[in-house]
Amino acid sequence: MKIHIEELDEIDNKIINLLADNARMSFVEIGDEVGLSRVAVKMRIQALEKRGVIEKYSIIINPEKIGNTLAVFFDLKISAQNLNSVCETLKQVPQITKIYQMTGDTRLHIHAMLKSNTDLEDFLKNQIYVLPGLLECSCNTIIARIKDNEQIRI
Repeated sequence: MKIHIEELDEIDNKIINLLADNARMSFVEIGDEVGLSRVAVKMRIQALEKRGVIEKYSIIINPEKIGNTLAVFFDLKISAQNLNSVCETLKQVPQITKIYQMTGDTRLHIHAMLKSNTDLEDFLKNQIYVLPGLLECSCNTIIARIKDNEQIRI
């Protein structure tokens, strides 16, 4: 998938896409692709970093290669007085990869990577059901990834 950012010129968009595909590309390699010198590419990337367009460079770990084959989404409703403490607690749980506060009542949308259905059962009993102020909990597992764009933070 190509990323296109309206506020950037064509060359910066090409640089962004090259880095999204391979953040380890050298300035020389990028320059060859976009028709600029190594120095010009470095200056453009530094400007994109300074503007906050590029926040960080990262790796993506394949969860299946480390035994985490069960991707699970939890939707929780938490009492308002417990929301902050629950968020702090959940941020410390290593299996949880993402936490979002959603609109509406005090709702959290959580993504976790687990090893098995047994792990899911233990996770629910020991991490979720014990949360103070838990009012509702729904849980869904991913059966197929149709689109998963990790290059843009939601």
